[in-house]
Amino acid sequence: MGRLQPGVAFLRNTWRGLTSMRTALVLLFLLALGALPGALLPQYSLNPEQVDQYYADHRWLAPVLDRLGFFEVFASPWFAAIYLLLFISLVGCLVPRSGEYVRQLRAVPVATPRNLARLPHHRRATVEATAAESIEAARRRLRGWRIRERTEPTGAVTLSAERGYAREAGNLVFHFAVLGLLVSFAVGTLFGYEGQTIVKADGSQFCNSGPYAYDSFTPGTMVDGTGLAPFCTRINDFEPTYLPSGQPQQFRADIDYQDADGLASGQWQPYQLAVNEPLRLDSARLYLLGHGYAPEFTVTFPGGQQRTGAIQWRPVDLATQLSEGATKFDPPGVTDPAQLRERQLAITGLFAPTAALRGELLSSSFPQPLDPAVAVDVLKGDLGNNSGRGQSIFGIDESMVEQGRLERVARENLRPGESLRLDDGTVVRFDGVTRWVSLQVSHDPAQLWVLTFALLVLGGLGLSLTIKRRRFWVRATPAGSHDPDGRTVIELGGLARTEAAGYGEEFERIADGLLASGAAAPLAAVGTSRKDGD
Repeated sequence: MGRLQPGVAFLRNTWRGLTSMRTALVLLFLLALGALPGALLPQYSLNPEQVDQYYADHRWLAPVLDRLGFFEVFASPWFAAIYLLLFISLVGCLVPRSGEYVRQLRAVPVATPRNLARLPHHRRATVEATAAESIEAARRRLRGWRIRERTEPTGAVTLSAERGYAREAGNLVFHFAVLGLLVSFAVGTLFGYEGQTIVKADGSQFCNSGPYAYDSFTPGTMVDGTGLAPFCTRINDFEPTYLPSGQPQQFRADIDYQDADGLASGQWQPYQLAVNEPLRLDSARLYLLGHGYAPEFTVTFPGGQQRTGAIQWRPVDLATQLSEGATKFDPPGVTDPAQLRERQLAITGLFAPTAALRGELLSSSFPQPLDPAVAVDVLKGDLGNNSGRGQSIFGIDESMVEQGRLERVARENLRPGESLRLDDGTVVRFDGVTRWVSLQVSHDPAQLWVLTFALLVLGGLGLSLTIKRRRFWVRATPAGSHDPDGRTVIELGGLARTEAAGYGEEFERIADGLLASGAAAPLAAVGTSRKDGD
């Protein structure tokens, strides 16, 4: 049994240290500090391409950060450990404090100290009133305070008053709300999901039918991609407005949508989707993130067959919407893999909504399509589509070019309606441009709880900072039998239980009101009021 005592003492002291408020604050600071790499560094879950680029730019530092888990912060063991320890610390700290607060609410104000002159705030006066009248005046003046009246053996009547219990309630609300935020974030991480997709603004549709419908999809730990919020949306048009300087003024998309009931009935409902004005459905939100252009090309092959393609190109200059991309074609009627690899086409280059030419170099001077043009390279050969490796829709597989399996056969600047002819008779025509929008679907079942707890955090913090815990005592002692007028010695004392600047003024105000009331008109004042930093 003796050998167990040191171990029990160690566990008890460890638990006490872990559940102290000081430890909880340290863990909260560590949690915020640990989240910084997740905001400053690229993350595998959000953009693995940027992580690869970080590796290329920082060949020595990136492997070290990766081993430390800085590229997947919120899934790292050390972040989860801080999160769990903070949760345990808050629970272990708040439960005893809640019990103590309940006991304080049930307790009566403490008895009046024997020597009130030692308190930071003190007043003494002889008044022309009985002790009972003086105490009754104090009761009326201290309405709203918790009051307890007592009679001392000397015959003096005392009144103990206390106020500011809501300060501790604010503290408890604040810390329980922080705990609720942690739980809500955890629930959102487990059961929420987020996905992005690009949809052309020409009546094209997007349906939230599964992860395959997205360009990128980030599921929660407990989300398997089935049972997503059922809805569809149709992008009819997108028309941004700009200032003459080219600065964007408003982005708004004209859409129709079907929620669960609309999918059952086949009815579409109109909606104006704008930045920071998401479409809110039962359990999901649809956001407008960005926009761009999809140049449209028609390729006429030597046999007369035509193929038309309009694939979104990526903006490389957000101010002017200068964009780059690649539109790819397979030759019609070719089934032999060897011939297919020799005759595939890719149209790559730059698109300018408002062309600005510097010689043959194309750039854009304004984001609206006032004078659209493209500077294209036409490549022919093997695009590498059947290599088994994923490809970006915005570019070609450069390894095919390096191996000589994909060659550039033409380069030219084109405006809508213009075309170029290849040596084998293939004609590439630039037809025009359509817009596309980038959408994000977010589902967080704990979002309302996050908002609620965030408001409670602010409310609890406001209570704990503005409310003062303070005490006030009154002792009314009859002047004695030698005083036939029935006068009473009134002694007042005050004490702030917290660092509460301003209680000196409040004490003086209450004391002046008591000593100047009709039932307690002062005759002679004795004593002073000492202020603790007020």
